[in-house]
Amino acid sequence: MRGLTVPALCVGFFAASIGLAHLRPFGNPRNITEQQRIALTGDAQMRDAAKRVLIEKCADCHSDATRWPFYSNIAPVSWLIEHDVVEGREHLNLSRWQELSPDRQQVLSQEIVQQVKRGTMPPLPYRLIHWRARLISADVSALTTLAPDEAIETAPAAPGDPVRGRAVFERRCTGCHALDANREGPHLRGVYGRTAGSVPDFDYSSAIKKSGLVWNDANLERWLRGTDAMVPDSNMGFSVPKAQERADVIAFLKTMH
Repeated sequence: MRGLTVPALCVGFFAASIGLAHLRPFGNPRNITEQQRIALTGDAQMRDAAKRVLIEKCADCHSDATRWPFYSNIAPVSWLIEHDVVEGREHLNLSRWQELSPDRQQVLSQEIVQQVKRGTMPPLPYRLIHWRARLISADVSALTTLAPDEAIETAPAAPGDPVRGRAVFERRCTGCHALDANREGPHLRGVYGRTAGSVPDFDYSSAIKKSGLVWNDANLERWLRGTDAMVPDSNMGFSVPKAQERADVIAFLKTMH
């Protein structure tokens, strides 16, 4: 390396970084057009304020219309950004919103509201770099209209059906939970009869850890009526308004030993 000046080394490093950025270990997510940006969420039945926030604050990772800043063309930063975009689109692609079933739209809407209320979306590392993605209180208020509170049925339901409960679970719960793996929430196989906050490898809120709850019929019913009402600061924020659906989900979870 003798004879090379510091400026020459810097130029060489910068050129190598730009060249390496063309290597895409996570695939190539840079397939966007201005027409796709205009069409984000299509004719989705959502309030204009909520749609505006989704487009301005969420679309870069959660649509086909990502805006790529200059540093996204420099490796290894480019690889990290492309990885986040690929994962974001797989979970929620606003450009494909109208292709989703109404049930899936409802589940994702609830998840969006839950995440923004908890302050976990956009993630902190992303906000530190992308200041324009920060959500102010007006943005959070606009997004909460995606999943307005529904009246909770309190009348007793018929006995739960585990077959119907599996369908409700897959439709309403799998955005955050799985039976055998931790996601946003802990795994749910064996949850019936389990003490709340007891899965050893999951980071629970302190409120859940201190609750002392055991997940039996009565406590699961109360929990599914409204997690925030039962355990404030639980970091969940979810409800199943229909009494029969709650009974069916509980019946299903009881069979998952």
